[in-house]
Amino acid sequence: MGKVTSQSSTEPRWIDLEGVANMRDVGGLPAADGHTVQPGRLLRSDNLQDLTPEDIRLLIERHGLTDVVDLRSDVELRITGPGPLRDFDTVVHHHHSLFPDDKEIDTRDVLVLPWHDTDEPKLHDNARASHYLSYLARRPDSVAAALEVIATSSGATVVHCAAGKDRTGTVVAMALSVAGVPREEIVADYVASTERTERIVHRLERLPGYSDNLRDVPMTAHHSRPETITRVLEAIDADYGSVAGWLRSVGWSEDQIAALRDKLVA
Repeated sequence: MGKVTSQSSTEPRWIDLEGVANMRDVGGLPAADGHTVQPGRLLRSDNLQDLTPEDIRLLIERHGLTDVVDLRSDVELRITGPGPLRDFDTVVHHHHSLFPDDKEIDTRDVLVLPWHDTDEPKLHDNARASHYLSYLARRPDSVAAALEVIATSSGATVVHCAAGKDRTGTVVAMALSVAGVPREEIVADYVASTERTERIVHRLERLPGYSDNLRDVPMTAHHSRPETITRVLEAIDADYGSVAGWLRSVGWSEDQIAALRDKLVA
């Protein structure tokens, strides 16, 4: 593999709300055939538990939010409880955990992961990429379902997990790949979460179930490195030809793939 970069001509479209640390709209990224990913179609975020009434008003009225894809585990949901968006009938919630059996998962499995135990960047990237690929191997139903929501929602979909960078980063990178976004732009979008690392970690440290797991983990262990998502996408290409090929392997039709692409760029 050649040198990996995260250079992008597109600045992240941050959505700065009081109750989140890592929310942005992926609109504005270049896509295939001269198209551009349209704003107000796909948002990505850390968890939504702390949204204020004003945050919610802005998401619904300014950003057109209609659907929420929550990638967190059942355990995480039980610990933190339902978020305030649950009170709004105009927003549809979709819970698609990326873990195979939530009864056997605790938050250490979510937040204290193999790459936290090494200072070697290559090992760090390999461990994280392998973990991301396990989502596809162990919960292809949830990955495909999350992408289906993006394709079929009536307005903007926000995809989120706890930090908004690993589980969310994998699903968003796959969606952008189907839309024909150049690889370097997908990588740059993934890496952008590093700008918010301290905010993400400090926010999670205040939430029950996360604080103990984050203790003594260096801040750099939470960075979103370009090599990681590059390895994931290259592995998908090697095994399936493309993200679209992976979707075909789990039963998607050409019409469904086209619907996802069109939702993001049309």
